[in-house]
Amino acid sequence: MKYAYYPGCSLDSTGIEFNLSTKAVCKALNVELWEIPDWNCCGSSSAHVTNPYLALGLPARNMAIAEEAGLDVAIPCAACYARSKNVELAVKESDDTRRKVAMMIGREYKGESKARALVDVFYHDLGTEMIKQKVQKPLKGLKVLTYYGCLFVRPTKTAFDDAENPISMDEIMTALGAEVMSWSSKTECCGASLSACKSTVGFPMIEKILDDAQKSGADCIVTACPMCMANLDMRQEQIGKKKGVHYGLPVYYITELLGIALNLPPKSLGIDRHFVPAIDLLNKIEPTTGGGGQ
Repeated sequence: MKYAYYPGCSLDSTGIEFNLSTKAVCKALNVELWEIPDWNCCGSSSAHVTNPYLALGLPARNMAIAEEAGLDVAIPCAACYARSKNVELAVKESDDTRRKVAMMIGREYKGESKARALVDVFYHDLGTEMIKQKVQKPLKGLKVLTYYGCLFVRPTKTAFDDAENPISMDEIMTALGAEVMSWSSKTECCGASLSACKSTVGFPMIEKILDDAQKSGADCIVTACPMCMANLDMRQEQIGKKKGVHYGLPVYYITELLGIALNLPPKSLGIDRHFVPAIDLLNKIEPTTGGGGQ
């Protein structure tokens, strides 16, 4: 099973744990990743609010390189996936858009190479049964909250899961042996970059999510978005101090917990790089004999 791989800017910087754990887990699961050579930024929301064709051209160049190689693109970051999926659909729906995009990037892109969220690859292509069979260290005793955020499964035309009640990460976590807890903030927005540029708006959004998480009785939060990770992990202590509470909720990328269940060393997955200490909680996982997630 082979995919073009688009890590995007975050996974080369603030979300390096996502990159480390993605590569380690895919290798363990026999998923071959061909990193797109000389890839460029997808533009994220900056391009989207500046120029609609720039917002198409930036991800289109990456997708076109993958298309020339005959590969679909596995994309860990929710924002990168959303922008890349958007241009895939745009060039399919309009010949005029396709011509303008080709002129902009200097190469053809027909939308034949598909943008695939990494979680979608795990869930639909590998499947939870196959993943369960690979488990060597079931996450027994670990209570997790799956946090999809607002962009991962929206808009609905680009979504691979239900926009209001997504289940892909839930079922993957269950296959790993974890207990998935219910909560009300599963698809709430974390405020994205508002935490940096307008904290009076962004911080209350993060606080609501952390409060809901704490009330649930879960041990940790699991996400698949670098921006969500940054807000919930990096901002957690700052928000807690201001409110006078201690959350102490580790936040993991889904690939990190996948790696733990596959018995990969925590540091090789980047778990030692978190703001909220995240390695000690892994000692909570109950010892077990045998594999296969049983």
